[in-house]
Amino acid sequence: MKRILRMIAIAALGAAMVAFVPDCRAQAEDAAGEQKIKAAFLFKFGSFIEWPANVFPGPDAPIVIGVLGADDLADELSQVVAGRSVNGRPVQVRKLRRGTIEQPLQILFVSRSEGARAAATILAVKGQPVLVVTDSEAAFEQGAMINFVLVDDKLRFDVAPPSSERGNLRISARLLAVARKIVQGRPS
Repeated sequence: MKRILRMIAIAALGAAMVAFVPDCRAQAEDAAGEQKIKAAFLFKFGSFIEWPANVFPGPDAPIVIGVLGADDLADELSQVVAGRSVNGRPVQVRKLRRGTIEQPLQILFVSRSEGARAAATILAVKGQPVLVVTDSEAAFEQGAMINFVLVDDKLRFDVAPPSSERGNLRISARLLAVARKIVQGRPS
């Protein structure tokens, strides 16, 4: 009797897994699409940011985008920037590891997967001319400048100009015009 019950339980579990797989595939496709859109945004953000003149050691120095906690996004971004430039500068992508923020860096993406470590990472570049982009609900309280949000299954972004001003970055009015929300309060 126990053997029959065990076989029935295994069959039910197998049926549940088969039914679940298409949903996983659909979610994976959505996640891959989200990564492509984030990569495109990260690349384009560079066109709408003005860094202080001393950030770049020379006129052909690259814009470096560091990605922390999202290797799949970094891979997608590497494909997006291949052979392209921003304001006449080549673009490089670096996969960052926890605890290391390689300089020079002009754009830093910190994934929500970093959890509590995200705050320490953002604090490490606070006040520096580094555009900090995240996809975390607590982003602006931590000092992020741009935060990705999902609204009605569409990827949008919010912008916090006070944080960018502390880093001596100027965000173009054209970027602010297409942001979902502009956060004017002083995040801590």
